[in-house]
Amino acid sequence: MTLPKQVFWDERFSRLRAGWRLLTQVVLLIAFMAALGLLARPLDGHVPRDPLDKDVSIAFSAAIGLSVFLSVWIAGRFIDRRHFVDFGFRFGRSWWIDLAFGLALGASLQAGVFLIEIASGWATITGTLKGSWGGYTFPVSMISFLLFFVGAGIYEETWNRGYLIKNLAEGLNFNPLGTKGAIWLSTIATAVIFGLGHATNPGATVASTLAFLLAGLLYATSYALTGELAIPIGYHIAWNLFEGAVFGFPVSSYSLDASFIVTRVDGPELWTGGAFGPEAGLLGILARVIGMLLIVAWVWLRCRKLGLRDELATPDLLRHEWL
Repeated sequence: MTLPKQVFWDERFSRLRAGWRLLTQVVLLIAFMAALGLLARPLDGHVPRDPLDKDVSIAFSAAIGLSVFLSVWIAGRFIDRRHFVDFGFRFGRSWWIDLAFGLALGASLQAGVFLIEIASGWATITGTLKGSWGGYTFPVSMISFLLFFVGAGIYEETWNRGYLIKNLAEGLNFNPLGTKGAIWLSTIATAVIFGLGHATNPGATVASTLAFLLAGLLYATSYALTGELAIPIGYHIAWNLFEGAVFGFPVSSYSLDASFIVTRVDGPELWTGGAFGPEAGLLGILARVIGMLLIVAWVWLRCRKLGLRDELATPDLLRHEWL
């Protein structure tokens, strides 16, 4: 094979090399978001500046998720030459148990943050079952939040962890890094991407960006240890849902304006995160650290061993023969 071709083509698997696969998927994602976003744009021509904008239609949120799934599926099937389940969706009893653990963990950690703030006098409950998002009734607002956070948790993890980590790890799997080094480096890289992706949120600070980097590391580590997206999806959904819709905190600086518990935060911003929400405060950061430790403990208890999943960086040639 000539050198120019080697730069683009991996002859072992008869496919593009990892960097070009990633670029192709991103181009597909942008194209789908542009096309589907135009179709779903609200009738008044309003273009949402953030995912929780009160004027954003449910169709627009669905368009983002559909764009992710279509781009990952097409890139996976025809560019990566792999099954969609290889990104972390090998459903089975173990997968659903891990999903339940992730949901319980995210909810419990947010409950811990809430209880500490209430007990220390940093937060006060001012009401319950109140508010309206975008003019909807309270029940419809809650259903909308549930659908939004479930969808966002699934498609964010599918792309940021499932697709990115798998392709980065395969592309970095060469000496002197090796399999383990490639997985760790891709884990750190996607955590940085996740952190920087939230750096443009209103009121974002260095502390909030570092906190999101830590969150990305938590999600990526749980994927690297299990090879599945069950834990990160469950944790991601529950963390955001309970943070905003249940306990009434801002979610990544965005106020939901409706929640089961209406909370006013008056405590020190260093600890509570202030208007940005718990993610930018030391309590939220501490919760993330505890969450990561509990995920490691959970994996060890379930498997009686700890280790990175080598298959994330070493594709099985036999699995690609039929593609």
